[in-house]
Amino acid sequence: MYSKNDKKQAALWSGLGLAVAFALPAFGQSPVDLGTVQANGVAGGTGSGAATVESAPYQAPTQAPLAAIQPTSIISQQYIQNNVAPTGSYDTVINIAPSVSEVSPNGPGLAENQTLSIRGFQDGQFNVTFDGIPWGDSNDFTHHTTSYFMAHDIGQTIVDRGPGTASTIGNATFGGTVSILSQDPSDTFKVSPYVTYGSFNTVNGGIQVDSGAIGSLNGARGFIDAEGLHSDGYLTNMALDRKNFFAKLIVPLSSNTVLTFVSMYNELHQNISLGSTKAQIQQFGPNFALSADPTSQAYFGYNYDTIQNDFEYIGLKSDLGNGFSVDNKLYTYAYYHHGFNGSDPNGNTPNGTFYGPNNVPGQMIKNDYRSVGDILRMTKTFSIGDLQFGMWYDYQVNTRMQYEVDYTLGRAPNPPGPSSIDRIMNDTLTTFQPYVQFDFKPIEGLTISPGLKFNYFRRGLDAAVNQGTGMPANYSQEYSALTPSLSVNYRINPHVSVYAQVAEGFLAPNLNVLYTTPAGLAGSSVTPQKSWNYQVGAVYKDDRLVLSGDLYYIDFSNLIGSRTVAANTQFFNQGGVTYKGFEAEGTYYVGAGFSLYANGSLNDATSQQTHQKIANAPEATGAFGVIYNKNGIYGSLIEKWVGARFGDVGQTQGLQPYGVLNASIGYTNKKGEGPSWMLPGTVRLIANNLLDTHVINGLAGYTADNTPLYWTVPGRSFFVTATIDF
Repeated sequence: MYSKNDKKQAALWSGLGLAVAFALPAFGQSPVDLGTVQANGVAGGTGSGAATVESAPYQAPTQAPLAAIQPTSIISQQYIQNNVAPTGSYDTVINIAPSVSEVSPNGPGLAENQTLSIRGFQDGQFNVTFDGIPWGDSNDFTHHTTSYFMAHDIGQTIVDRGPGTASTIGNATFGGTVSILSQDPSDTFKVSPYVTYGSFNTVNGGIQVDSGAIGSLNGARGFIDAEGLHSDGYLTNMALDRKNFFAKLIVPLSSNTVLTFVSMYNELHQNISLGSTKAQIQQFGPNFALSADPTSQAYFGYNYDTIQNDFEYIGLKSDLGNGFSVDNKLYTYAYYHHGFNGSDPNGNTPNGTFYGPNNVPGQMIKNDYRSVGDILRMTKTFSIGDLQFGMWYDYQVNTRMQYEVDYTLGRAPNPPGPSSIDRIMNDTLTTFQPYVQFDFKPIEGLTISPGLKFNYFRRGLDAAVNQGTGMPANYSQEYSALTPSLSVNYRINPHVSVYAQVAEGFLAPNLNVLYTTPAGLAGSSVTPQKSWNYQVGAVYKDDRLVLSGDLYYIDFSNLIGSRTVAANTQFFNQGGVTYKGFEAEGTYYVGAGFSLYANGSLNDATSQQTHQKIANAPEATGAFGVIYNKNGIYGSLIEKWVGARFGDVGQTQGLQPYGVLNASIGYTNKKGEGPSWMLPGTVRLIANNLLDTHVINGLAGYTADNTPLYWTVPGRSFFVTATIDF
């Protein structure tokens, strides 16, 4: 279990790392900024014209790089700053990309995302990395969107729709990778207070301090950003309070070596709903969520989370000479979660506990974990190409508990004694992934990249009360797999490239394969879920036009299923899913500051056993709009559209297509460029869901008596942000 001392140690670790980084002596004579230590992604430049607003590459909301080896959408920091409400999280950012759909029922970043899908792959089936570091819950590899990084600190974000190469690390390369990159410190000293006020009584404010280049530290630069957020939320009684601290420091140790330090701390209190029935939506409106009645299991005072997180890393990147380079990250991150909920919020289960027929029943949960790990990447350059090799190691310890309680009596155990305990579990996940890859360049413009990665992971479980069985359990399981990859990129000319990829992705079995008895474990036979990905695409890029398209076919095998034999749950591999489709995105610069943008996808995800469509997999997605960016003025009008899909298996709970129209208008006065009477800074208005649609856009689950619960699109909202740069 984790204690207050664990949290204090994490805070001390962060503070010590920051102090050490600032105290490092300066080496070398000519400071060279080698940039942040990147461990993944294809965060290359945005092509010609990247330094001016009058070009398609600069204005494009999403675009593929010419060096792409798989379908990739780069979302620029410029787009994020101008179009994403400061309350948003990475799910808000990537929603613009082809084949992506998301459900944020309480407004941008104002509650955890409920459904995030890429080509039909759900959260937990694809990686999310931060500055190249995979992170997430070890039990099922899902992510908590409100618990880590805020939009203000996010730089370029990349959506890779494929398993990548052998050098792509993570436990869920199965469905792709979302790479979040932190923004870089400014080269000049500045103090930037900012504030956002908007719909749902939302207030977000903070201050960022950039050191600028520090001569005594060889040109080191860093920034500290502290902000706070309060919102009542779109849904009734779904308030959120959040505090976030983020710091980044880049220290050139010499002309060929750079050290990067990052530290983040997040504190969160959020009310949580499980959705609403159609009857409740019709009676109380589409924004109904939680009750203000303390005799109800849906009372907002019984349904909330308190969460604390930290995330730190030290990265070292160096050119060692003779064609050798090293890129290493040592990191840790943690998640401390206390959750509370009524037994059947919004359902028909009557009150009643051990203590009285009218007492309110509920649950109290605890989920605490910490990961520590290291990523080592080495490159040796030869005349015919680059040899890449390295490894990723991660170890996560997780404590999970759940108790039945009586809220009327201040969360008294229900009933008294051990019968109130649903689970007490301590689990571990150990991951080790060494890889080797060679980027062969036989002729100019052609890169052929074969690679091989070994995936090893070990799950351990020590449970006084195991989830599912309610019995003690102490056992472990080991899994391993070799995953090959082959990608080709050919730069036909400075404006055109084509690529092809054949690669195997994998997904480690979830912790639930250990939710069984020893007899059930002995009868289980599970190997990692795998996917063979076949993808081809092309990219065109010049100052006026950015255009890309791809075709994909994915064979997902080893789907994990379960069966009950003599009252013992056994897990096994069965069948899979076939994914196929077409994706395209493009931006055309018309002139005079105007650009036209569009993307679209046709997606199909079908079970190989039932031949039915899988859940939460839209048959198509699209986005289109117009952008203006000139003379400090930025404006956009972009609609995101999501096609028909099913909310549950068996092609049940059909959900209709819908579109959401968003707009942004703002003015930036750069120091020394705008009117002398104006302070440097930015004023911006972001409007979400201009047409105020309230369509049901997600199945939230079911009540205890199997009544469906739903989410709806949040109503029209406006957020005004002002930033001053001193």
